[in-house]
Amino acid sequence: MAAIVSINLYILLCITLFVSSHATPTSKYNVTAFGAKPDGKFDSTGPFIKAWQSACTSPNPATIYVPKGRFLLNAINFRGPCKSQITVLIAGTLVAPQDYRALGNSGFWILFNHVDNLVVSGGYLDAKGAGFWDCRRYGKSCPVGARSITFNSVNNLVVSGITSINSQHSHVVINTCNNVLLKNVRAIAPAKSPNTDGIHVERSNGVTIIGCTLQTGDDCISIADATFNLFISHIKCGPGHGVSIGSLGKEMEEKGVENVTVTNAIFTGSDNGVRIKSWARPSKGFVRNILFQNIIMNNVENPIIIDQNYCPHKLGCPGQTSGIKISGVTYNNIQGTSATPEAITFDCSPSYPCEGIKLQDINLTYNNETATSTCKNIGGTINGTLVPEIYEVQAVVFTRNTTCEDDMLNTLQD
Repeated sequence: MAAIVSINLYILLCITLFVSSHATPTSKYNVTAFGAKPDGKFDSTGPFIKAWQSACTSPNPATIYVPKGRFLLNAINFRGPCKSQITVLIAGTLVAPQDYRALGNSGFWILFNHVDNLVVSGGYLDAKGAGFWDCRRYGKSCPVGARSITFNSVNNLVVSGITSINSQHSHVVINTCNNVLLKNVRAIAPAKSPNTDGIHVERSNGVTIIGCTLQTGDDCISIADATFNLFISHIKCGPGHGVSIGSLGKEMEEKGVENVTVTNAIFTGSDNGVRIKSWARPSKGFVRNILFQNIIMNNVENPIIIDQNYCPHKLGCPGQTSGIKISGVTYNNIQGTSATPEAITFDCSPSYPCEGIKLQDINLTYNNETATSTCKNIGGTINGTLVPEIYEVQAVVFTRNTTCEDDMLNTLQD
């Protein structure tokens, strides 16, 4: 269902943007005409804002063109609402200041805010995050860090062909958006760079992510609370922490995550493959109707993992259990190799055991041998091949903190 909904939204979004961009004349604005300079030294923030204001107030669909060259930008807020569709076409490179403190505590570098019918296409974003990572690494007094490009309350959005390198914090953030297509986006940062998530999605509905390459120091894709109808296909992940739903459950009042599909993906050398993670503390949140299918794991440390005992620094959660209710999660046709002996880890909440977990055609090995699995507080079904093996036991009641043999309710079908 999630896949069908997201594909329909994708088709509708593309048709809408195509028709709107060809139905009336377009206005074009080259940032250099407003004083921007492609030398990487002149602060072009002001000229970019002037170009945006002209495009935003245009009664016709407008294109902002960034030619080849390097354009220095400080923190910049492209704010709407605007009168018509805007396309930002980037042929060059946007560069952040060399001193990471220049972006201060704004939390963002490039922000699109309250804009509908927006296309952002092509180009490079160079956030020069190394100085900020060093600050974090050596425990200095550091600002919060800037997300490279953030879309806040943007509806009918297409982002294509962008390459984001060396973000201070997350590369691409989708927050409170509806009907979004991210296509052929690349996010690149060293494996040890902290919190450099490739794509972060939260409080959004109808997001489609296709053909993206994500090589980061944190989650390739992180999925936060109130995310619905998310479709992810043909991604490449690694290095990084995999595709993560969560962490969830830090707060009591959460709206949950529902209808997520991850399909036709390749994970190489990542810390995790497909992961669901929640804090070990009470919450009203949930995760349901999730599909992970047609996935290849190449030397991945935790190919399949549910961790409901997340408790960093042992603060605010020791002795508690997760209130996140996980149900209806399907793992289908997941093949490849684990970098650790344990390829499958299901550490579910004893208060709210995972329900309706479906395992079908799983084949994960370690050093050309059979890998192992650990399961706690989980019920579901097994179909087809399952390596590593989880023993089939008929009609048992879920119990707490037991082994896979005692804990999985399996219906084995030929």
